[in-house]
Amino acid sequence: MSYLSKHGTRRVPQSLPLRGQVPNSAGGHAWGVDVWMRLRRFLVLGSEGGSYYASEWTLTRENARAVDDAVREDGPRVVAEVVAVSRDGRAPKNDPALYALALAAGAGDERTRKAALEALPQVARTGTHLFQFATYVEGFRGWGRSLRRAVAQWYAGRPAEALAYQAVKYRSRAGVTHRDLLRLSHPARRVGAGNPTVDVTDEHARLFEWIVRGGDTNGLPRVVEGFTRAQSATTPAVTAALVREYRLPREALQPEHLGSPVVWDALLDDMPMTALIRNLATMTRVGIVAPGSDGTDRAVAQLRDADRLRHARVHPIAVLAALRTYAAGHGPRSRGTWQPVREIVDALDDAFYLSFGNVEPTGTRLLLALDVSGSMGLGRVAGVPGLTPRDASAALALITAATEKRYEIVGFFAGRGGYRKRGPQVWNGYTDGVTPLAISPRQRLRDAVREVTDLPFGGTDIALPMLYALERDREVDAFVIYTDSETWAGGIHPSQALREYRRASGIDARLVVVGMVSNGFSIADPADPGMLDVVGFDTATPQLISDFERGAL
Repeated sequence: MSYLSKHGTRRVPQSLPLRGQVPNSAGGHAWGVDVWMRLRRFLVLGSEGGSYYASEWTLTRENARAVDDAVREDGPRVVAEVVAVSRDGRAPKNDPALYALALAAGAGDERTRKAALEALPQVARTGTHLFQFATYVEGFRGWGRSLRRAVAQWYAGRPAEALAYQAVKYRSRAGVTHRDLLRLSHPARRVGAGNPTVDVTDEHARLFEWIVRGGDTNGLPRVVEGFTRAQSATTPAVTAALVREYRLPREALQPEHLGSPVVWDALLDDMPMTALIRNLATMTRVGIVAPGSDGTDRAVAQLRDADRLRHARVHPIAVLAALRTYAAGHGPRSRGTWQPVREIVDALDDAFYLSFGNVEPTGTRLLLALDVSGSMGLGRVAGVPGLTPRDASAALALITAATEKRYEIVGFFAGRGGYRKRGPQVWNGYTDGVTPLAISPRQRLRDAVREVTDLPFGGTDIALPMLYALERDREVDAFVIYTDSETWAGGIHPSQALREYRRASGIDARLVVVGMVSNGFSIADPADPGMLDVVGFDTATPQLISDFERGAL
């Protein structure tokens, strides 16, 4: 019996724990992330679709417990994290932030409840957000005075024109309407009988009356008049004229007029960026977006406008999902088809990179390593149908590749094919593999993602990138590994492999672990200042990686 093979200080198999590690979901061992990293992963990545090792229900329950633990530890800090992620558009969806805020609003600590309710307008920026928050918060508390006041202030604190736009654009979600919330919150000068005191203008009071009871639109913001006229418009041409006159959104129109090119041409004049991205397929179907058309030129100009993307808080995941769907020519759930227009595909590709903003290059030597094991091929990132952690990691790696000059991209898995080490370690009859990937930002984004989609699957050994660099004498200043951290198949832990590389190469290499699933594990040793955990597809991640690699953190 070799004692070192069972408990060596430099090489311990991943089936056995290092000091401080916990079992992961795959049968290996990793470090558990603290509640704050788990909170950030949940806020950005969500838990829709689950993962390879955890069902959606299990992953959601685990994340809910992590949010609750964070609230119990420091509720106001949780609220600050939620506001930062939501306000800056760092997450693909706002639902996790709204859920965490609702949980904090129902906490036992008064300071936490107060902070959560005061933050409501910053996180629930649209009517849809408010409806979702109301649905969540009822699971944690009743409609007491403080909650009614916070919702009343959400309505009273907006200019009447902006609130009217919300009323005609976002009318209901999950059975909740503005009428319901106004009746619950009573935003008026009322004192006593448990009603909150919220000052409202006469214009607001008339608008609330119209939302709750309907009736005359005299004296109300113009968009309300436009909405009521559009609801009785007899032809698409009349509807198009009303869209231009009142700057109406699509949701204010009659559904039967939304198949008309003249209506979509009018909508395109003043269409919000998120609506534009969501409706590219429809506009292509009706002929407004076509090769060489004026509509195509107008859409392309908007998609390549970095300022508009930033102000609209358009998240890269939204662009990536739109690109995948639009370029495919059919939706993931519908039977509708369209012929993709090349100019739009190119513009969406550009918009993906622009949506991350400017990232400062480091000038360091990087190995970008994509975990393409079996566990990365199931589940979906941020609830986007068909977008697996495996595919998303390839897209995210290209952001760093587009910024840096000296990098190599590899895919790795424990199994058949790819790079073979001397004296190959056998797993289930197959050899471990690291496959250099010929993908770059010069390719179409969807073509680069397809490179990893076509790779075979295998087990997970996250030590392989460091062993590959050691074996091939690669000079690497930083390893950036995109993974779910469910490592188990190797004879050495990834942190040990990194230290072996440091000793052999003389390079004080750093490790950045980009978490692609909202679970509770990481391969980054929390005691090593040269290792960093970040959240995949947080829009702040590329710059954070750059700062860490340059030693600015």
